[in-house]
Amino acid sequence: MKLKVKLILFFLITISSLFGNPIANKYPSYSYVFNEFNVDQSYIDNDEFLFFVLKNEKKLRTFYRRSLQRGKDILPTMKNLLVGDGVSDLFIYLSMIESGFSSRAVSVKKAVGLWQFMPVTAKRFNLQICNSNDERCDTSLATTAAIAYLNKLYKQFGKWYLAAMAYNCGEGCVQKALKKAGTDDLSILTDNNLKYLPKETRDYMKKILLVAMIGENNGLDIDSNGNSGSTIEVNIAKGTELVHLARLIKMDYSLLKKLNTGMKDNKIIIPLEKVYAFYLRYELIEQSIEPKPHLISHYVALGETVESIAIKYKSDSEAIFRANHLSDTFLTLGQFLVIPVSKNLFEKTLIGTSK
Repeated sequence: MKLKVKLILFFLITISSLFGNPIANKYPSYSYVFNEFNVDQSYIDNDEFLFFVLKNEKKLRTFYRRSLQRGKDILPTMKNLLVGDGVSDLFIYLSMIESGFSSRAVSVKKAVGLWQFMPVTAKRFNLQICNSNDERCDTSLATTAAIAYLNKLYKQFGKWYLAAMAYNCGEGCVQKALKKAGTDDLSILTDNNLKYLPKETRDYMKKILLVAMIGENNGLDIDSNGNSGSTIEVNIAKGTELVHLARLIKMDYSLLKKLNTGMKDNKIIIPLEKVYAFYLRYELIEQSIEPKPHLISHYVALGETVESIAIKYKSDSEAIFRANHLSDTFLTLGQFLVIPVSKNLFEKTLIGTSK
């Protein structure tokens, strides 16, 4: 088996020397992805990474699409939190690898939720765990805790890829690997022969980079009719021009136009693969409301309306509509909402849930 791997690597090196790096050519987004994770650009030429991509890209493309479908309703919340708190929005892909965007995911090690918090780590970051309420399953609270943890790890290790690997195997594991290796070079830390880190962690970082490259790449699987296999309807502001939106989500204008023949002014159909780019880059044209980047969760009680909820949290009805992509004023009992609130109210809520 080792001989087979060596032969494949030799073949890949030969192809790269003759025709250029096939991964760099296929995924031009790698430069942006590597930069966001503080990975040296030369890692794209790493033989083991090249082999990993070619071996796993088909499987991870399928995983990527299924994860987007599962998480399409929570992506706006996660995006809003990530963008405003110092952590690159590309860490959305860490959550994807951890849980496939399933808020109820449970690992064999009893890690739970979108960010797969173990009980001890969850308590460190004020997430309440009890039989009736496990806040590791709450999109807003768990994402906020993950951001705090990742920021702590970055301050400790100085590079985002080290923070990501420490998130997987623990601070002590990464510290030990750095001391033993005598370097923080990703190529050395993820080397399958040197084995400074557990195999799970070596593959973990490669998975994150690959799904991020897939997600950020321009050339997604869209045919000449504008079909991608799966589509999603999203809300837009009236007056939004398709040509402007196509440019924002890096999609061919003619294909986007074909998908939206006869659509209403305030709704649009986009390929599922473009949903994260949409939530990341698109901003409503009319933004007269002061943005509130802090979100808390709320379950609709009997008789509540958007207006009454806005008053309760000193928020704004329109802000609640936008944060939850509501199309009308009708709410159902027990419906989950995220409420944009002030920083002070958000911090008071966190303090209350940690007691």
